[in-house]
Amino acid sequence: MEDDRLAQMSSLCMVSLFHVMGFYVQDSPASWETFCSAVKRCQTTDDLLTASTGITNPALEPENFLFPDIILSSNPAGEVTLVEPMVCLLVSEEEDGVRLMEHEKGDGERRGHRFSEVETHIGMGVQTEAKSQAEVQTQTEMLKFDEGEERKRNKEKNEETKPSKIKAEQKLEENTNFPVRWDDSKLQMSDLNTSVETADPSTSGQAQDSLLWSKLTDVQHSFLEEDDEEGSGMTQRPLLFLDKLFPKVQAAESCSDNPPELCHEEKRNNSVLQDIHHLQDPEFTCRIQSPGAETFDLQVSAQMLVSELQQALMDHEVTCHRTCFSLQHEGAALDSGAELRSIQGVQDRALIKVVEDSYSIREARLHLRHVSDLLRSLGPADSFNGVNGSSLSYLSCYTRRGQEREKMTKNQAFEKESTDCSPPDYILPGCKEPPVTPLQPVRDDWKPLQCLRVLSLSGWNPPPGNRRMHGDLMYINVLTLEDKELNITSSTRGFYCNQSTAFIFNPKPSIPKILCHSLVELLNQVSPAFKKNFSTLQKRRAQRHLYERAAAPFQLFTWIAPHGDHSLDCVRAEESPSSHMGQDELTAGQSRDWNEELQGCRELPRGSLQERLHRERSIFKTISDFVAAATQGAIAVIDGNVMPLNPREPPHLQMFVWNNLFFSQGFDLSDHYKPLGGDTAAHAAAVCDLRGVQAYTSVDTEGLHTLGTAVVDYRGVRVVAQTIIPGILEKNHEQIVYGSNDNGKTVFTHPRFLELLSETSKPLRIQHHQVLDHNNRPAELCSGITTIGLFGNDRRAYVLDLLRTFPPDLNFQFSEGEATGEELPDVCKSFGYPCRHRHRLANLRPELINAFVQHRYELFVKIVSEELKKQEKATERSAEDAEQRRRTAVSRACKAVGSVSDSCFDVRFNPNVCSPGVTFPSECVEELRSQRQLLWSAAAFLLSDQIPAVLRDCLDRIANPMDGASLTSVLHQRGVNVRYLGSVLMKLDMMEEKARLRHVQRISVSEVIIRSANHIFRTYLQDVKPADFSVAVSHFLNCLLTSSCSSLSDGSSLELPSHRRSRRRRGHSNRVSLTTESVWARLTSNRLWDRIRAEAEDYYKYAFESESLEEVIEKHNLQRISLLREFAIKTGIQVQLREYVFESRQKSAFVEDDVINMFPVVKRLRPTSSDATQLLQRARLAAQEGHLRYSHDLITQALTLFSRTCGVLHEDVCTCLRLLGRLSYVFQDIGDAVRLQEKVVMISERIQGIDHPQTIEDYTYLALYCFAGGQHSTSLQLLYRARYLTLLVSGEDHPHVALLDNMLGLVLYGLMKYELSLKFLQKALPLTSKYHGVSSLKHAHCHRLLTAVYESKGDLLSALQHEKEAYSIYLSQVGENHANTEECLEHLKSLNQRVALCKKMDCSEAPSACNPHLELYTLNLSAVLQQLNVVCGFDFPPLSKSEDKKRRK
Repeated sequence: MEDDRLAQMSSLCMVSLFHVMGFYVQDSPASWETFCSAVKRCQTTDDLLTASTGITNPALEPENFLFPDIILSSNPAGEVTLVEPMVCLLVSEEEDGVRLMEHEKGDGERRGHRFSEVETHIGMGVQTEAKSQAEVQTQTEMLKFDEGEERKRNKEKNEETKPSKIKAEQKLEENTNFPVRWDDSKLQMSDLNTSVETADPSTSGQAQDSLLWSKLTDVQHSFLEEDDEEGSGMTQRPLLFLDKLFPKVQAAESCSDNPPELCHEEKRNNSVLQDIHHLQDPEFTCRIQSPGAETFDLQVSAQMLVSELQQALMDHEVTCHRTCFSLQHEGAALDSGAELRSIQGVQDRALIKVVEDSYSIREARLHLRHVSDLLRSLGPADSFNGVNGSSLSYLSCYTRRGQEREKMTKNQAFEKESTDCSPPDYILPGCKEPPVTPLQPVRDDWKPLQCLRVLSLSGWNPPPGNRRMHGDLMYINVLTLEDKELNITSSTRGFYCNQSTAFIFNPKPSIPKILCHSLVELLNQVSPAFKKNFSTLQKRRAQRHLYERAAAPFQLFTWIAPHGDHSLDCVRAEESPSSHMGQDELTAGQSRDWNEELQGCRELPRGSLQERLHRERSIFKTISDFVAAATQGAIAVIDGNVMPLNPREPPHLQMFVWNNLFFSQGFDLSDHYKPLGGDTAAHAAAVCDLRGVQAYTSVDTEGLHTLGTAVVDYRGVRVVAQTIIPGILEKNHEQIVYGSNDNGKTVFTHPRFLELLSETSKPLRIQHHQVLDHNNRPAELCSGITTIGLFGNDRRAYVLDLLRTFPPDLNFQFSEGEATGEELPDVCKSFGYPCRHRHRLANLRPELINAFVQHRYELFVKIVSEELKKQEKATERSAEDAEQRRRTAVSRACKAVGSVSDSCFDVRFNPNVCSPGVTFPSECVEELRSQRQLLWSAAAFLLSDQIPAVLRDCLDRIANPMDGASLTSVLHQRGVNVRYLGSVLMKLDMMEEKARLRHVQRISVSEVIIRSANHIFRTYLQDVKPADFSVAVSHFLNCLLTSSCSSLSDGSSLELPSHRRSRRRRGHSNRVSLTTESVWARLTSNRLWDRIRAEAEDYYKYAFESESLEEVIEKHNLQRISLLREFAIKTGIQVQLREYVFESRQKSAFVEDDVINMFPVVKRLRPTSSDATQLLQRARLAAQEGHLRYSHDLITQALTLFSRTCGVLHEDVCTCLRLLGRLSYVFQDIGDAVRLQEKVVMISERIQGIDHPQTIEDYTYLALYCFAGGQHSTSLQLLYRARYLTLLVSGEDHPHVALLDNMLGLVLYGLMKYELSLKFLQKALPLTSKYHGVSSLKHAHCHRLLTAVYESKGDLLSALQHEKEAYSIYLSQVGENHANTEECLEHLKSLNQRVALCKKMDCSEAPSACNPHLELYTLNLSAVLQQLNVVCGFDFPPLSKSEDKKRRK
């Protein structure tokens, strides 16, 4: 009995843990155990559950991930992360149980060590590793791959536990100081299976957690019963089924029983866990001795590269002005590519000297640019202009104030907080449309601090020959704040002032002769004002967080910015791309061989963890630089600054080569895409090809090479940038040896490519098939027919044109008359499919393929199980007959599910089934029919299962989209393409609970409008001349967002009038006539809306019945400012930061000065760390078994790998920090949670945007952690910021606003601001009722919060009314015997007695008048925190007195 109880309690604790991490999983096959033996016999070398992107289990879809916010970057079309659900924890308050909330001393030290180690690498991220082409090539050749050197690892034994079905109740202890208590909604769990791969039990963290979980024997959990009916708070659903996530693995099986690739994968996982400890070397402090400065201490890690240490010194306050130096230890120079631990004598307290090196012209220019960047480092100009990896972050505006108040005494701080709680009017409930200007508040540390008036290159450059013989490199002009003109010589030895003037060249040193190795040192000596201001600038810069200063690897553009003054910067003028077209500005005269760099990085050895880290870091750095160069080149191409290869062709058909990159435009060249849809197909093919490149890159087959690819949309034109295959531009280059480049007219095959592509066909679910070539002979293919294979001059095998990697979507392939009636599933007919699409490149997403294969596998298991059960009823036969029966059952199941094999489950797709121009051998007729039926089944599965699953996710708050980007992510994670938005809206309208999904409907309608307008805007811009861009864009915005915009009139601006008055009017009229004759100038609001309606119905299959956009806005409660934000982000428009009046009929909302800039919209590859991703998967396994601390350690290790591979400003690093912060909060390490979450918010702001939905979510969690840490004012300001951002992005009618209002009401209640608290709680009440149901437990909880506030105010009648409402909900949902119902009833009796007392005292009309005579609520901030945890999903029982004392100590 005791063992059963332990197992039961352990399972319950795991349920609690799954809530902590936000786990939501669906049902698994019920017949798994019945079919277990059959599956074992069915397995061959093909893994049954291999995902199409290289993931070894298709059940590991984003919707099934144990951490819903983690989207593997290896996905071919990785999107923004899904907003994760709030977390929940149910643990015991007993002595043993509370140990989970504490830090053990050793674990705390270990975690603290790892965090600081990661922080050491943060400033030395990949984005700061400036390497020349020669250095990259040298590192590429340093290591050679040897497959035979993989170390042998012992296989970890798996631990099976029997499924257990548990249902228990727990009564949370009542807090006498706070009348509100909240129990979890119903959580039901069945068929819990924990037979998953376990981690090494010898690990100290895991052993500790195993003991910890085993001691939780007195835990009592309360799962409230709640019917899945209309108005219920949460729908009933199973919480966890491990069978679906992780298939069973027999513990007794040896490695020889498994497929070879599985054994190799397991060995690699074990190798990662062992090799990771080599990266966890302890940190140490080294002493840095710099010339002219005192020795200072710097904390470093043993695995840090010397080059990373150099970058850290270039960012350090003492040595930031130095760029040309080397490092020495004990007189020996340190190799820049070596790790510190590999250098003898480099240990704790070791002295490392900074040695000044001689300058070259390149080093001198780098030094001048570095100094110029330092002088501009405080201002936000680079972030607004989208250059140098800069982006905005405003978190410090809200946290610095709280840090300053921490220095005050508690009484002083409380008094100041009590007077600083009122929010601006636009944050209060009831605001219609929020203003725009608070989006970018003015930061105090952005105040300009001028150090020099002018810093520029001299007109005396370049130095004459005789001066070059003396070491002169270049000449610099400086105008100091004292208005002193300086002419400075940059020589190989350093910088000194010469005697030249503007008109006289005299290179001799001026008197006194001062030679300094750094330009800053020289200016410090000759200009006191510079010395003073530069010192102040450095102090301000040092006060900014490292995450705010680091450059992002991929540039983020902001959609709105102030119209700032353009400052003089002669250095950047010299370094501008227009001065070095076709060249890297830092290596003038040289061009990087992007293809050789990328392929060389991919060929680096990958045997050990250290080798893989070096390889993946090199790939990431190369792709990051490639994307930046591709973006710059695409802008140059569209601006007309690059000469085309075919200048005689029309402009839209021209091709370009710039900086060793090949650029083509998204138009149909030579009618190549005519059978697929012409220019529309060519435009879509670019993204399809990018997804294919991502898919093949994720599989990472050795010997198979893909091109570096980026897709850039700029000013209405799509540009595709690719690396150049060696020799492909030569006339005598070897022709195509595999595939077809003319839509099947000529087809080639090659044994080498068949061998390589065979390795990718299994993970990508591509079927081997035959087609007829140009000689009418069968040709074998294992890819789309458009996939071209050829050998470059470097003898590498390249594949390109991967737009047919994924199977076609038959819903958008044929018109209804072309498809036979037998093929069409009923569900497709009910949605109006199939339909003719604009092009024939509509493909299924890889996420849908994974989900469909998993669905077919479950069906396969069910069919075999049923067949075996039928045969078991027959008489017993011999073992041979039993084996034959099993084979027969498997064969029938394979045929039923469409498996390409009749002996095992292996579902694959033929991507060429519907390709035009492709002919197949006559013997393949039956196979083609089966493949077409399989594709129809997948298309029907999307409509019948995945679209409803998306809506269920939103209904259950697993997904909570706020804008178009987050909605797109939710759709993509379920494998639903955006072109199905009309079907999503159609299905939503048929749901009974559609009222609870009004926000999804509103966002979907907005997305249809904005995307349709974007399609029109793309063709609209192609008719605009460069000089008219600002006028044309502002006119389009007026037509889109206002209802009274007519065609462009004579009121257009005139920037270049004639000099003579007699010609001014004539020039004005000529320009106006030319402008109004343009097609774009004749656009009106009505015409644009008619085109949007037609586009929405044609492309998205959604019909607008409204006659104008005004009617749609009023019907669906849309915000024009939100529409402007969405449209600007999708098109790359940057508008001026000011308040726009959209309703005015006398004045246009936008003028041409409101359009500040147009940025490119870039789609790119998403490289990441494969080992870190595997560590996160293992962390999920450890978390499932209850090993929280071991999971914490694994996530910390993954964070180390991600930061070393991708740098700190990356979404995967942000995910790890977010999860670590949440675990720290669960462990009640509040300080650690706040510190980690602050980093999360800064990273989200930097890489996703200051108003991104994930940023809003991160602000919400940080506010909770800050309140728990005693930073109440900071928490309040963060909540205000989160509410404002939510209002701007999605409006006030959104479920997240209900959450924020509940939190704001509680925080203000804790600060005794009852009137403000009531405003937010009263707004949260109808929102909670709308989105969670009138009879939901969340609604009851909201009533009880209002009861507490009214009771504290003394308004007992209102408190009594809300308590009655809460009691009625509890009574109907959980029954009269439940703890919540009983507690609510007791409180009702107490309120009735107090009301009766007021009546006796003749205060019945004003119960508040009796306030002094009644025993009032005593303020308890810990009780407020408990309710905040409940609102956010955390549920911490009160600690016992002894544990509370320990925690406080």
